[in-house]
Amino acid sequence: QVQLVESGGGLVQPGGSLRLSCAASGFTFSNYAMSWYRQAPGKERELVASITVGGSTNYADSMKGRFTMSRDNAKNTVYLQMASLKPEDTAVYYCNAKTRTRTGVVDYWGQGTQVTVSS
Repeated sequence: QVQLVESGGGLVQPGGSLRLSCAASGFTFSNYAMSWYRQAPGKERELVASITVGGSTNYADSMKGRFTMSRDNAKNTVYLQMASLKPEDTAVYYCNAKTRTRTGVVDYWGQGTQVTVSS
């Protein structure tokens, strides 16, 4: 019943832009910190950006100044606006929701959306 559905990926030229979306359902979205991760072939998953329940954002160094994360609690959706894309940004991008409860951490993942940056 819990779902995180990423969309907005595709093929883009170097220097181009994309906006990824992650639509959440089946849980109380506003209680969860949200993150974008990515994984390229042969590489480990890495954190791209995160946003707290209060709206504070954090970015990996290589994304600062290029990527912007936001959340819309009314729509149960988070976004990742990506600009100045580079071939090394090519990866599957995953949406993550996380909250801490009395009994432990609750952690949900989406299925991912492919971003390919190539000329």
